Amino acid sequence: MNNKTQLIIQLLFLALFIVLIVTGRVQIWVGLFLLGTIASIYLGRIYCGWICPINTAMNGVTWLKKIIGLKKQTIPRGLTGSWVRYLILDLFIAAFAFSMITGRPIPALPGLFASGIILTFFFSEELWHRYLCPYGTILSLPALKSKHTMFVDQEKCSSCSVCKKVCPAGAVELNNEVYSIKKNSCLVCLDCSRSCKESAISYGQASNSYAELHKYSIRGSVVNEAAKP
Repeated sequence: MNNKTQLIIQLLFLALFIVLIVTGRVQIWVGLFLLGTIASIYLGRIYCGWICPINTAMNGVTWLKKIIGLKKQTIPRGLTGSWVRYLILDLFIAAFAFSMITGRPIPALPGLFASGIILTFFFSEELWHRYLCPYGTILSLPALKSKHTMFVDQEKCSSCSVCKKVCPAGAVELNNEVYSIKKNSCLVCLDCSRSCKESAISYGQASNSYAELHKYSIRGSVVNEAAKP
């Protein structure tokens, strides 16, 4: 699917999100997120890459930063601990539970939407996607068992590292000189696939990707051992 089609889909969901927030029908979006969570077991985190309004808005901020030449700041190490994301998740769940029990609306969704946009003006998208977003934390759990994922064809890969540079979630890893994509971190945004000049990255069955990765990881380990003095 080309980039324009994906952008149209993202903008449509962004428009729907805004309408639901303005009209006070947030529960519909919560239902949509729950469907995305269920789908992640089979399709991976497509909610993040195709539906999430925060991600769509952040993409716009990143594009604007490139236009005006605004440089991103280094992500503070204090925000990269796993305790931070789980603390945010706990607060998010607590706010949602409080709203359900008391009937008092808490603007959690608009708050998260604004937070993602503001932070992206100063830092890379990876800060939000990988370390802060409570939606991403929830989706990363079922995505561990996803039947489909983005994977690297090691026969075609030239190890240029472009995929690692463009990934907004820091999902591309390098181990034993072999590039792979961590499926529970991957947003299925297709940025890596579109940026790969070798057409080495595609979306498919997770079982096939792990079999190939295991084969080349062993080969990489053997090569590294042979290169030692």
